[in-house]
Amino acid sequence: MILPKPNQEGSVSVEKAIKSRRTVRSFSSRQIKVEQFSQLLFAAQGITQKESFKRAAPSGGALYPIDIYAVVGEKGVEGFDAAIYHYVPSGHKIELVGPGDKREQIANASLYQMWMAQPPLNLVITAEYARICSKYGDRGVRYAMVEAGHVGQNIFLQAEAQGLKAGIVGAFNDAEIIKVMGIPKSHEPLLIMPVGYKA
Repeated sequence: MILPKPNQEGSVSVEKAIKSRRTVRSFSSRQIKVEQFSQLLFAAQGITQKESFKRAAPSGGALYPIDIYAVVGEKGVEGFDAAIYHYVPSGHKIELVGPGDKREQIANASLYQMWMAQPPLNLVITAEYARICSKYGDRGVRYAMVEAGHVGQNIFLQAEAQGLKAGIVGAFNDAEIIKVMGIPKSHEPLLIMPVGYKA
């Protein structure tokens, strides 16, 4: 499914977004708009140059080992069923991975941090290390983790610019997250970012 075209200009300055950004763990279940969803995914891994493959976050050797998955809750995103989706930067679109509201299962697999089941959306940042280690060897793992940090900050700032808030979670059982989401075992989860309106 092709997403709405992302905006190139916003009403909130980078400086203001940086100053206002906070990690939030208390969310309402208020639905987010499809345009907000689109913008968040673009900020995470969107292609930023026409007729190119360069993305919103820097990547070692431009090898892009990162994938973004969206765990959408019931009535979480306007126009979308509750499901797991995979973001495809080429064409700015998403593909269905599996149906159902998996937020509670994601929270259970994250050491029972049940606040993660409240926001309408959880963005999961994963890395397929083989893409970057093929060039950089074991050091590619470090580069992938650095890239995940860049992606996470982009999500934080884009959420802030849209009147949303985000949390960030690194404490979870990798194998359980992969199982719940039904994603390839080679896509190792690095960060989970709950996103929505602050309660």
